Amino acid sequence: MSASPEQVPTNSSEPAGFENTASNNRYAPVQQSPPENRLYTYVTVEELVQQIKESADLLLQDKADRGDVKILATTIRELRHALALFARYRHRRKVTIFGSARTSRDAPVYQAAVTFARKMVELGYMVITGAASGIMEAGHVGAGKENSLGINIRLPFEQAANPIIADDDQRLVNFKYFFTRKLMFAKEASAVALFPGGFGTLDEGFEVLTLVQTGKSHMFPIVLIDEPGGDYWRAFDKFIREMLLARNYISPQDLALYKITDNVDEAVAEIRQFYRVYHSMRYVGRKHHLVLRLRTPLPPELIERLRHEFADIVAGDTFELVGPDPEESNDSHLAMLPRLRFQFDRRSLGRLRQLIDFINREAPDPIYPDILPSVPPL
Repeated sequence: MSASPEQVPTNSSEPAGFENTASNNRYAPVQQSPPENRLYTYVTVEELVQQIKESADLLLQDKADRGDVKILATTIRELRHALALFARYRHRRKVTIFGSARTSRDAPVYQAAVTFARKMVELGYMVITGAASGIMEAGHVGAGKENSLGINIRLPFEQAANPIIADDDQRLVNFKYFFTRKLMFAKEASAVALFPGGFGTLDEGFEVLTLVQTGKSHMFPIVLIDEPGGDYWRAFDKFIREMLLARNYISPQDLALYKITDNVDEAVAEIRQFYRVYHSMRYVGRKHHLVLRLRTPLPPELIERLRHEFADIVAGDTFELVGPDPEESNDSHLAMLPRLRFQFDRRSLGRLRQLIDFINREAPDPIYPDILPSVPPL
């Protein structure tokens, strides 16, 4: 049984400060706007750590409840360990696999997960799972220990680490809380694959869809994989269309955020195609331009087509090819990549996915390698 990512961080680098509110004499966090005369803002690691220390000190001033402080202490301690572990593998793309812990090893969907993981490793990916049995074990069987990472959670049942990754403190982390575990699943993923499962799997599926749909995470492909001829995800899609789309709870374009298939090769091809030309994204500058890093320059006629066909998601400056922004200085190894920059309305994430698909389909063949950013853009 695995869980899903509840997201908190964003690409914003604006520093946070504190103001003393006269009404209750307590310190409340506030966002400080960057000075108008600054081209961009950058907060150092040292400054961010100091903010953490100041917030911790305020807990004593607040006379915070011991239980509340314990939650914060556990969260910071476990996240620090997980971030340090995953930093060792930041040079590799990763696919997160979700699915039931109760799937038997002889089930067709278990074998599909093994095959999918093996094929993703052949593309250079590592495989992240919840580290337990069932589909999670299948993902690690297919990937092999050297290409596996596990994000376990301490439960009274069903969640012992599978034998592929158990007791490997270089590839396995354990969390007390679901919300921190969820964060790591999404933060480190270049793609997400869901196989059939129970409440935990559906929780994970809806959460990653929510994160992408609301722009609280970077854009990544989400594939829902069934056994050959299976109807689990087709029933899910029917519910989405009849209960959500038909009642205007989501937009038609939101259906572009996921793909359903019962064919492993098709699922792998979906992920591979997503990164054919598109590389990564980042918001930069005082105007919060969205920058799409690409693996090949776009010809002028294609940019004109974008300006015409995707004008509905532009909220100011239109599409143009640019070089790296000063805010991307921590990704200097990506300076050679062309950038497509525009002011995105930050609402139409389904359309943004369609834009990325359009570029991947229509752009010339890539000329630059797929090198990962230094920091995953959450």
